[in-house]
Amino acid sequence: MGFISELFGYLLNVLYELFNNYGIAIIVFSVILRIILIPITIKQQKTMKKSAELQEEMKEISKKYKNNPEKLNQETIELYKREKMSPFSGCLSSIVQIIIILSVFWLVSQPLTYMKRLNNVPYDANNTESNQSVVEYYKEKLKQENENQRTGYSEIAIINKYGAEDERVSVNMDFLGLDLSKVPSDNLNDWRVYIIPALYVISSVISIKITTNMSKKKNEDVVKENGDNNEMEAMEAMNKNMTYMMPIMSVFIAFIAPLGLALYWFISNLLMIIEKIVIDKIMKHKEEKENA
Repeated sequence: MGFISELFGYLLNVLYELFNNYGIAIIVFSVILRIILIPITIKQQKTMKKSAELQEEMKEISKKYKNNPEKLNQETIELYKREKMSPFSGCLSSIVQIIIILSVFWLVSQPLTYMKRLNNVPYDANNTESNQSVVEYYKEKLKQENENQRTGYSEIAIINKYGAEDERVSVNMDFLGLDLSKVPSDNLNDWRVYIIPALYVISSVISIKITTNMSKKKNEDVVKENGDNNEMEAMEAMNKNMTYMMPIMSVFIAFIAPLGLALYWFISNLLMIIEKIVIDKIMKHKEEKENA
């Protein structure tokens, strides 16, 4: 994860130097990352559509070879080969998303290490007896002054406390009157810290609703062709649980992380919603054209 966080940090630092604003840099960073991930989004939606189409064939194979596990596995593998699909193809998008989420979390939590790369810069280049980096020096200073309230966000504390006196650790975290370095759980009395997390949760619910509705529509098409809705009902129940569980998880994560992370997730969700709608329309148009 560290290597990816370093790559992301390099890009975010270039954008920060360009705009001199952490919030704007995060927004542009989110846009660039979503553009890079468009092929994976397309692949994911194609996989969803194909999986829905294969459900009935999978059910027939399961019924036919329910007493012969070896033959069942063989026929299932042959079906995937014939349709040029992998049983694990749906996992790719989830794995990539998890890696990105963790990498961006480390990036936002440790901007001096990953964005400004001060963990390898000596605090005092003229002092040959000490090889303390800028980050190490200020972390030690925080400990001595008992200012490091949250170990995971010590670099955020360094920016807030020493940024005004040392330009090297200065980051402009102000965005539309919001301090993106703040952690909601540490600032319960400041109503402004809830704005971005709330927007993120709302966008998460909308994104999940769109995804589940698309999946439901594809399953309904399969039912119309085959006349069996048991599997579709099971899928709808699972999607309903996701709709309620994901926002709860989102609230918790956004509550304990710096606002910069919630801003990234909110912008990413907005872009993802637009992507899904546009890609779905393009795929439908292409399918209608092929069937005409």
